[in-house]
Amino acid sequence: MAKYSQEFKLKLVKEYENGNLGYKSLAKKYGIPDSSPIRKWVNFYQLYGKEGLSPKKSKEVYPVHFKLDVLQFMKQTGSSYQEAANSFGIREYSMIANWNRAFNEDGIEGLKPKQKGRPSMSKLPKKKNMNNSQKMSREQELERENELLRLENAYLKKLKAYEENPNAFLEKHKQHWHLSSKKKDID
Repeated sequence: MAKYSQEFKLKLVKEYENGNLGYKSLAKKYGIPDSSPIRKWVNFYQLYGKEGLSPKKSKEVYPVHFKLDVLQFMKQTGSSYQEAANSFGIREYSMIANWNRAFNEDGIEGLKPKQKGRPSMSKLPKKKNMNNSQKMSREQELERENELLRLENAYLKKLKAYEENPNAFLEKHKQHWHLSSKKKDID
């Protein structure tokens, strides 16, 4: 549901058009934190009439060639984002600013629609590449083997310490856990 009703917006627009109060005064009078929504409502009302104050029904998707036309129009005429939005019937001029940024960064590819959401999961599990050992140099293979041996050695030492005295091993790790949890509480 919209934050402000269409009737409320129309009331403020009419009050502004009567010339008694400006944007900031209207915002203050009706407890609106910023005057920019009122400015936007007046603009929409002047362009589209009463329909300009009603909420959009659905999200509109613009084709790439339309976006290019808008950007070309701005470049040729030197118009602002707001003027271009008014000329092309776009409600949110910030959308044109996003198109301009995307075009400057990525060219036409930046204007193409991007897929939203997470990619679908593959039905087949990914096969692991078994040729990793062939791609690694001999030195890298030895470093990898060395690291695996260090890990195995550390694991066996801990296992041996646990087998010799399980209670002391658990107490040591409880103290370590307790100390690290106190550090988190301090932060």
